[in-house]
Amino acid sequence: MTQKLSMDDLNRITPEEFKSSEKAPVIAVLENIRSAYNVGSVFRTADAFLLQAIYITGYTCTPPHKEIKKTALGAEDTVDWKHFANANEAVCQLRNDGYKIYAVEQVVDSLMLHEVAFTATEKIAVIFGNEVTGVELETIKLCDGCIEIPQFGTKHSLNIATAAGVVLWEITKPSKSTSGGI
Repeated sequence: MTQKLSMDDLNRITPEEFKSSEKAPVIAVLENIRSAYNVGSVFRTADAFLLQAIYITGYTCTPPHKEIKKTALGAEDTVDWKHFANANEAVCQLRNDGYKIYAVEQVVDSLMLHEVAFTATEKIAVIFGNEVTGVELETIKLCDGCIEIPQFGTKHSLNIATAAGVVLWEITKPSKSTSGGI
């Protein structure tokens, strides 16, 4: 018989253990995200995959915020984050820190997510854009490339929280498969 695992069975780490855990060398950058619920969802995903941090840019709201709290479920307290006035400032910081930077966007010559070979130690930053307008063109020009999630239905985009889950899992997957976890 199949049985659901209890919270004790899941053997999750504590917030203190999370803070001291080795993180995936991945930073999610949120550019002008309108919905605080989407921001909270990305925090929860970042916690689940042990991301290095989240960089919040532009008018994207920051913790503490009741709508972030509602979807992040405490991840806004475990995941490191930093706010930048704009994406350009965040990209400059990432470049100085040795990150390879990708926008998640549909552009000419974008790289299909499943065709990009990420390594467990590669420092990667991924920029997720506004729910309506996507990643700003000026920001795209600062990136090393654009990653696109292949889609096969009638819709041409995914909600930013869903896109973040798909992309961040794919990028962090090598670290999980080579070491049994980060």
